[in-house]
Amino acid sequence: MEETEETVAYIAMITLVFFLILILGFWILNRRLSKNLWQPFQDTLQKLKTFELNSQKQPEFQETDTIEFAELNATLNKLIQHGISTYKNQKEFTENASHELQTPLAILKNKVDILLQSDDLTEKQYEIAEEMNKALIRSSRINKNLLLLAKIENSQFDHSELIDFDELVKHSKDSLQEYFEEKHLAVRLDLMSPIQIKGNNGLIDILLNNLLINAIRYTSKAGEIYIRATQSGFEIANSGQQKLNDELLFKRFSKISTENSGSGLGLPIVQEICRLHHWQANYHFEGGEHVFKVIF
Repeated sequence: MEETEETVAYIAMITLVFFLILILGFWILNRRLSKNLWQPFQDTLQKLKTFELNSQKQPEFQETDTIEFAELNATLNKLIQHGISTYKNQKEFTENASHELQTPLAILKNKVDILLQSDDLTEKQYEIAEEMNKALIRSSRINKNLLLLAKIENSQFDHSELIDFDELVKHSKDSLQEYFEEKHLAVRLDLMSPIQIKGNNGLIDILLNNLLINAIRYTSKAGEIYIRATQSGFEIANSGQQKLNDELLFKRFSKISTENSGSGLGLPIVQEICRLHHWQANYHFEGGEHVFKVIF
């Protein structure tokens, strides 16, 4: 009886060991088969995650013998191709429309300027002409910004020249000195020197001016603006009362405040310039300060 019980116990242990080995083997085999089976799907998913409509580059999906995945890739190719085509047409329309509007707007602006210089205008007529002039100036500015956005999105700017960024910051600050003085704003600079980066000099100048003008608009009189720059990036901070709506900050034509007459394209242009240079722009509100940060 004792030998029989020991034999049964040994058999049960061996059976259990073989059962566990079989379970482990089936699990490993299933993992490998699933990995090989789902690998085309994972490849498609990864390429969709990295796809950017701005690049206008059709992703190439991995060929697969699985009918369902092949149909999925074919459908995605059609959708992406249609999206790229629509996006390209919209950009071309925006660029062409903005370019064609430049000349008539310039002519209208010139005619209104001549009208304003006339001595025969009554006070009422002068006010109407002045309102027309302001509307034309705003329309011209919006048109130029839209044209600039279209050119940036089409990658029509070279961004490989070496730039002395610290000197460019000083130049931008000096060019806006009149606006700082008008609102009695204190401006502090904390610049590492030298700071050399690769980019487009004209676009980076626009980026700095847009961020500084935005800081001027949202800083109360006798406030303070702080500009800090290092080799890894820069930030512009200005004193403020409450956080801005960061969901609308970089959206085109969005109004984050009714207190300014901006076109709603300044910060979207900043974002597009950063995208072109592969930089990162973000905003946060901390310690009673609006902080716009750009990481190179």
